[in-house]
Amino acid sequence: MLPRMRLGFGEILVILVVVLLIFGANKIPQLGDALGKGIKNFRNATREDDSIDVTPKKAGGEKLGSARPEPTAPATPVSSEREKV
Repeated sequence: MLPRMRLGFGEILVILVVVLLIFGANKIPQLGDALGKGIKNFRNATREDDSIDVTPKKAGGEKLGSARPEPTAPATPVSSEREKV
């Protein structure tokens, strides 16, 4: 039977220092964000029945193809002074 391994404060500190040296201080928040999103997506995938929405979104937050194009106004002729004479 294998002995149960527990991480103490010293081991966790060494691991954090190594991660900091490898990735740098600027990348740590991005890694945490990506890890959090990955865990959230994994939990959602295990709970739901393949109902993932892969439709790309517009900058305004609407789905592509959901908004109809606005009709364009008919062009009005511009009259010049030459035509009035």
